[in-house]
Amino acid sequence: MTYPFTSALVTGASSGIGEAMVRRLATQGVPTVVVARREERLLRLAETLHGIEVLVADLGTAAGLKAVTERIKDPIRPIDLVVNNAGFGTSGTFHELDPERLVREVNLNVQALTWLSHAALRAMVKRDRGWLLNVSSVAGFEPSPGLAVYGATKAYVTSLSEALHEEMRGTGVHVTALCPGLVRTEFREVSNPSGDPGKYPDWMYLDVDDLVEHALADAVAGKAISVPGVVYKGLTSAASVTPRWLKRRAGAVAKRLR
Repeated sequence: MTYPFTSALVTGASSGIGEAMVRRLATQGVPTVVVARREERLLRLAETLHGIEVLVADLGTAAGLKAVTERIKDPIRPIDLVVNNAGFGTSGTFHELDPERLVREVNLNVQALTWLSHAALRAMVKRDRGWLLNVSSVAGFEPSPGLAVYGATKAYVTSLSEALHEEMRGTGVHVTALCPGLVRTEFREVSNPSGDPGKYPDWMYLDVDDLVEHALADAVAGKAISVPGVVYKGLTSAASVTPRWLKRRAGAVAKRLR
């Protein structure tokens, strides 16, 4: 499809969903600012794709947040689409995990996303135009034993994005929460400090390129929530009518099966 974006900025662009998002936008001729900590990977993207601007930044630091915020606010080089994709998870039993890692997880998944969402909307509302795509997860629809902090941060992202979607109604600015399920990316290895990625059947995994195409189409359509994949659409629909006690138990069972 043809996208209405004249420019984009993608965080967490060095791998996974972020990298696939950048490649999709580049093939459609959308100049894109790529943001991540790993400079060598960003430079590789710039070498192989057209219209790539590299911005090396660690969003877990004040300096990194400031650099990306200033780029989003730049009135000379406006950004039409901001994709808040940077984030990570931590798998394991809550009280046994490293609390410093958990705090870093909350800071990146929640604090940095909130800060950059604020910067994006302030800039976009002034132009009466823009799209904000916040990457959440189906894990945010229900309690996630074994991924407790990650699920909680994604519940925040989804709730925030839905609220902002309504606040922006009629302004020309659109906010969408992308809520994917399992995808074969580096995310699962990073989220498992034990080194055990767990086992899931193949049918549960989404193709990352299909996911990105679906997400961008939903953002253009102005949808509040984007859930790629028939399986996950069904699961999230069921979650909305399932009693909370049953969702907690189901999450605990799923943890044992991983």
